[in-house]
Amino acid sequence: MKKLSIILWLLLMVYSTKGYANSEEEHYCLTEAIYFEARSESYIGQLAIANVILERVRQEMFPDTICDVVHQWNGYPHRHECSFSYYCDGKKEIMYEKDALIMAMDIATLALEGAIVEDIWGATHYHTRYIEPYWINDMFKVGVIGDHIFYERDY
Repeated sequence: MKKLSIILWLLLMVYSTKGYANSEEEHYCLTEAIYFEARSESYIGQLAIANVILERVRQEMFPDTICDVVHQWNGYPHRHECSFSYYCDGKKEIMYEKDALIMAMDIATLALEGAIVEDIWGATHYHTRYIEPYWINDMFKVGVIGDHIFYERDY
């Protein structure tokens, strides 16, 4: 199993067609998204969210940076019309929970160093179990971790 994980990690590094700047700002944006999208999830669940964000950065149809991916919207950021719901929920992005923030920072670092969750490898979308977004009919379900269901495009 460990050998398989190493192989998948190496494939991920080779698969990456667009790099992402490993700057403090990019780390902060990834931390912010993990914190607001998944702080109630397990460590693996939070890493899976980070993996989706980084997968989007690697793909041509999404913006080139982590910050642009997590803050993406069409036109003006209207409530509930952003790619990641926390960014357009009408609330300020202030991370009050210290332990959750530290965990999100650690997970962001691991994700930027190449850690992946094999069960959702390649996923570019997710949603919580209690909603059914309009786009799921165009997607292939990759897996479920915690309260999130992960998808990739069904080509």
